[in-house]
Amino acid sequence: MSADLIYGRQPVHEATRGRRNVQEILVTDKAKASLPWLRGLDAPVRVTGADEIGALIGNSDHQGIAAHVDPFPYIDGDELLAIERPLIIALDGVSDPRNLGAIVRSAECAGADGLVVPRHGSAPVTAAVAKASAGAVEHLPIAIVPNLADWLHRAKRPGLWTYAAAADAQMAYTDGDYRDGCIFVLGAEGSGVRPRVQTACDAIVSLPLAGKISSLNVSVTAGILLFEAVRQRP
Repeated sequence: MSADLIYGRQPVHEATRGRRNVQEILVTDKAKASLPWLRGLDAPVRVTGADEIGALIGNSDHQGIAAHVDPFPYIDGDELLAIERPLIIALDGVSDPRNLGAIVRSAECAGADGLVVPRHGSAPVTAAVAKASAGAVEHLPIAIVPNLADWLHRAKRPGLWTYAAAADAQMAYTDGDYRDGCIFVLGAEGSGVRPRVQTACDAIVSLPLAGKISSLNVSVTAGILLFEAVRQRP
């Protein structure tokens, strides 16, 4: 079977607790001595040098551990729409793996039901995304859809509302009612949510800013919206 390579202590640890099969763990002697959770795993653990791990992943940011895991198990986007009162993040053109990872981490911590990205123009789940998410990708359902606007149109039903985030929107995010099913749609920094995707949404909200910088990082916006929804829900 083909394998993905992930690295870093938290991503590998979460992989051993998540949905993917861990095929093999590579670890340095020093790292192994400080990671008691490596004992008793079903996955084989092989002690090796930091240089070998660095050569495999192409950088030195591995914290002495990496793992070969099964390919990421994407779900079908319609599975998320079948949830009665879902809380979902949908990303339009977010191509930076660090931003995607940070959003996944916030979504998983907020108890979101899943995340959706379009097939083209967005970052897939990679080792860098897993690292930036602190392993949260192993627990949050993620779907790739052929066309985000079409998927949002299919999402339209009573009790499920879609909100795009845009800096110039007249409606403040605090005025939204997120107690029902909710999909937050966020775009890439700079370009934002594309017009066709915006028109597929029920409302557009903004996060009022008081400083001299004109925008927030997209992962910060995601966290604010998610936890506002969590605050409103019983």
